[in-house]
Amino acid sequence: MALRQISEVIDGHTGNARTVLEYGMTTKRIVDGAKRPGFTAGDWAPLAALVAVEEFERVGTFKEVMTWEEYVGFLTGWAPSAEWACLFRRITETPDRIFLELEERSTVGGHESVANSVSVYEFDGTGKIRHIDVYLQMAPPPPEMLKGYEGIDLTR
Repeated sequence: MALRQISEVIDGHTGNARTVLEYGMTTKRIVDGAKRPGFTAGDWAPLAALVAVEEFERVGTFKEVMTWEEYVGFLTGWAPSAEWACLFRRITETPDRIFLELEERSTVGGHESVANSVSVYEFDGTGKIRHIDVYLQMAPPPPEMLKGYEGIDLTR
């Protein structure tokens, strides 16, 4: 299977599937822009426009659970020192969920990683993302990479 940029496949999708692809493209733009001076949590507003922020919940790779506010705080601390890119593998749609498969590449603090990811997106009645579950296949990160999770409860 040939991996492609999300921008190459987004026009072939509508509804919730398109929203999920827009979420990925928007995340990439914001992460790239986070290296500029003055980057703040407010810069995530374009991503928030796709999310039901009041009920949002994200369950991450270590089973950590974050609200939208907590997730934005995490992203704001991560993005200025991170490089992140993804390649589209496949998207599967059911009546109430979207399954997005990507190859994600990131560099943080000199550590490069490549992960196969599946993110499961659930939506509210207005088409906003209300829940994301993230699953990864990757080599374990070095212990210093986990410092970005300080203060986040990984025991839930």
